[in-house]
Amino acid sequence: MTHKTKGIVIRTVKYGETSLIATVFTSLFGVQTYLINGVRKKTAKSSKAIMLQPGAILDMEVYHNELKSIQRIKEINWSYVYKDLLSDVIKNSILVYLLELLNKCLKQPEENSELFDFCEDALITLDEAEKNILSNFSLYFSLQLAHFFGFKIESPNPEIAHNDEIYFDLKEGYFSSAKPVHHHFIEGELAQTTIELLKAMHPHELHEIKLNREKRRLLLTAYQQYYSLHIQDFGNMKTWKILQELL
Repeated sequence: MTHKTKGIVIRTVKYGETSLIATVFTSLFGVQTYLINGVRKKTAKSSKAIMLQPGAILDMEVYHNELKSIQRIKEINWSYVYKDLLSDVIKNSILVYLLELLNKCLKQPEENSELFDFCEDALITLDEAEKNILSNFSLYFSLQLAHFFGFKIESPNPEIAHNDEIYFDLKEGYFSSAKPVHHHFIEGELAQTTIELLKAMHPHELHEIKLNREKRRLLLTAYQQYYSLHIQDFGNMKTWKILQELL
């Protein structure tokens, strides 16, 4: 029995001489692993390999057996064709960061249609984005993604938000006017900027938040630490340093 679902390609690895193993976040089954035979052959069908680039949004017809760890794909087609996300160096670097972060958070193969819709919208928005919002896009995505995994960062009440001394506790996930007793926190301007990023209802608003390279680096570091404190075996992100250099 086959099922129709949308999917976002997270990563692929070569298997044998002509095949690929793809990790795909699907709208119907969550994150799944698929074996695609013969996709790297030098034939007309090899065009399907292009569709399996990381970040591709696909319409898929798949075979699904819950007892198997590796599934099969019957048919794939583009669901959305990117304008320049796969070719623009900066946009593609942000894309790779988003996919790595998502992959580290997706631990169980379970349906999460709201998360899928959020990710699909984020990738399409990134593809269509003007340059003035790109530098803060990864920060915005990092904060918003946490909501779907049970550790959403809530904006503080006005009294705390306007306090001269404000701290964001990375371990507990809240803002406070009292300094945490541990060292997992950011404070002052970095905490205030996090509040501003949380206020953004859509990436198009990100151009209003002005940050220099050093502050952006410190925030990316803090948000990576936040995830490592809340996601078991999160580890370090390989794309983090590359993104720092570009942004």
